[in-house]
Amino acid sequence: MTPETPSQLAFYKGLRGAILLSLKRAQPLTAKQLAAELGVSANAVRHHLKELVAESLVGYGREQRGVGAPTFAYRLAPAGEALFPRRYEQALTELLERLVATEGRQKAIELFAAHYRELGARARAELSGAAAARRLDLVARLMTEAGYMAEWEEAAGAFRLSQHNCAIRAVAERFPEVCVAEENFLREVLGAEIERRSHIASGCNACEYAISFGGPGEGTATTERDPLGEREPA
Repeated sequence: MTPETPSQLAFYKGLRGAILLSLKRAQPLTAKQLAAELGVSANAVRHHLKELVAESLVGYGREQRGVGAPTFAYRLAPAGEALFPRRYEQALTELLERLVATEGRQKAIELFAAHYRELGARARAELSGAAAARRLDLVARLMTEAGYMAEWEEAAGAFRLSQHNCAIRAVAERFPEVCVAEENFLREVLGAEIERRSHIASGCNACEYAISFGGPGEGTATTERDPLGEREPA
């Protein structure tokens, strides 16, 4: 399953928009890599990359990849990253900072927990008895609607959920507890074992989770886990 194209990219149609989206999902990339992924010539890609660089949406640098001369590799510039959803990020960060200043950090953490409890309750009601693919479909849709560009895939019986954008990156960097709450939310809603493999807030291109169904997290327990790790009666 692939993520939807963010509405902010609507202005950049065709190949230019596809290049920006490809870079968001996996960067840095060379012109040849982009051409192979998008099924067009390298010259066509270079033409659009030149325009995107001129608009300060894309940057580049020389990288040594294997033997031979260094090659140019492209990545999104800050203005390019800004095309992707960051819903209410600045306002939310400011509000949380005020809350911490007046009532302490624990109050901010409790807000994260309450948010994911409510989201999890709605999701579990819809997914009662659903198969793994149905659960992953709903979670990916919920996260994409929130601006996270989520998708999932299965290979050889193993599942992976990827989020290619962090809609509240500044918040996550200031309050890593929100990432813990998200991870526990996924564990409870999917009824699976979750392992984070990469993290946008740590400098990775995506937040990726390895997901194992059929383990202890299958969801047969009679207690409900708080999004920050505490357990309480269901």
